[in-house]
Amino acid sequence: MTFESFVESLESGSAPPEGISPELESLWYTKADEWDKAHDIAQDIPTKTGSWIHGLLHAIEGDFGNSAYWYNRASEKPISASEIDAEWERIVRALI
Repeated sequence: MTFESFVESLESGSAPPEGISPELESLWYTKADEWDKAHDIAQDIPTKTGSWIHGLLHAIEGDFGNSAYWYNRASEKPISASEIDAEWERIVRALI
């Protein structure tokens, strides 16, 4: 899967592509504006990548203190509101 095909799946489907990782599934639901579903998936990923995604989700909801906590657990630099879209792309590209 490429980044482009992942984005196309958001435009053409009502569900994430079959067989993708939980990390990508959470990011798919994030971009599909299904925050609760994305968060449910992310909080069950016990890795630094899961923490990275979890941090992004809390930034999206505007809870930057909680977001920073998760970014620190992921050994990543916390983001600001203006970086959310670019960060989503950065994480997806890192996972594909």
